[in-house]
Amino acid sequence: MIETIQWKDQIIAIIVRAGYDFEGIKFLSPNEFSLQLGHMRRPAGYQVVPHTHNPVVRNTIGTQEVLFLKKGVIRIDFYTMEQEYVESREMRAGDLILLAGAGHGIDVLEEATIVEVKNGPYLEGADKGRFEGKKP
Repeated sequence: MIETIQWKDQIIAIIVRAGYDFEGIKFLSPNEFSLQLGHMRRPAGYQVVPHTHNPVVRNTIGTQEVLFLKKGVIRIDFYTMEQEYVESREMRAGDLILLAGAGHGIDVLEEATIVEVKNGPYLEGADKGRFEGKKP
């Protein structure tokens, strides 16, 4: 299952649940995202043609990140850029989320192991604006 979390017309996150499956390849994020989230299932014997990725200059604004929950249970709270609470979702082992924009906070409900991938480089002091999350 795929869940898209939106605030007005802005995609805040895309969640790919552990049980999601699709034959072939399908990209789940819009083309303009700085991180492209795709899902592939290929049969045994399928080959990806050898290739390189050309050194193309890209200009991005903001940071997008992917979290893959290997173990445990977490709750992610979503906020607008104005730090207003939107909604929350629980994630379990095997779930993956693309945090595409706006704010978020994470509460670890059961000990968790999380793999994070994001665009870089990380700019200490400039990359994050921390705030006190307030839920209704």
